[in-house]
Amino acid sequence: MLFDKIYKFFDILEDKVRHWLSHWPLLYALVGIVGIVLTWRGVWHLADGVNLSPWVSIFFGLAILLISGLLVAIAIGDEVLIGAWRGRRKVTEVRLEETLTLVERVEEIKKLLSKIENQLGAVKKGEEKIAKEIDEKIDK
Repeated sequence: MLFDKIYKFFDILEDKVRHWLSHWPLLYALVGIVGIVLTWRGVWHLADGVNLSPWVSIFFGLAILLISGLLVAIAIGDEVLIGAWRGRRKVTEVRLEETLTLVERVEEIKKLLSKIENQLGAVKKGEEKIAKEIDEKIDK
């Protein structure tokens, strides 16, 4: 319960700070750079404090980046992260139908609607035929 309150407080604070900083992109960039440098400095000193060799650091760093999927994101940019956050799949996982342009999709939808209308028309004719047969049987 306490964790939820703390989490909610920092979530709201983050939203407000990001909104305020978004009006000043240069200041936003500077704040981000300072945060990244201080975080990197802390990780660096922590690794030095436990006497990690450079090779072990490289191994663990690459393992973390590979497991989290960030190695590729770092190499090609943050679009991968944004796409993953939005639930998009990797380019290699996208099926052919999903690559169609919007116009092609609209055309497919029009064809599908036309097909549905034809099927509904056939069903309606069938219903009318059944209703007519029932009326004839009732009249007899």
